[in-house]
Amino acid sequence: MTVAQLVEALGRMPPDAVVLMEADGGLSLVSALDFVEAQGAGAPAEVILLPNMDE
Repeated sequence: MTVAQLVEALGRMPPDAVVLMEADGGLSLVSALDFVEAQGAGAPAEVILLPNMDE
């Protein structure tokens, strides 16, 4: 999934919905994003969803 596809999909969701991700057989809130520049020829830049570590 690209950032554009993610933004489009999120745009169809209620604006007050929380964002969760599957982690270790459960769900965690997404609390932040990390951006990693492309790491070589043909490699895409990456956006990493970071879970809430306070749960």
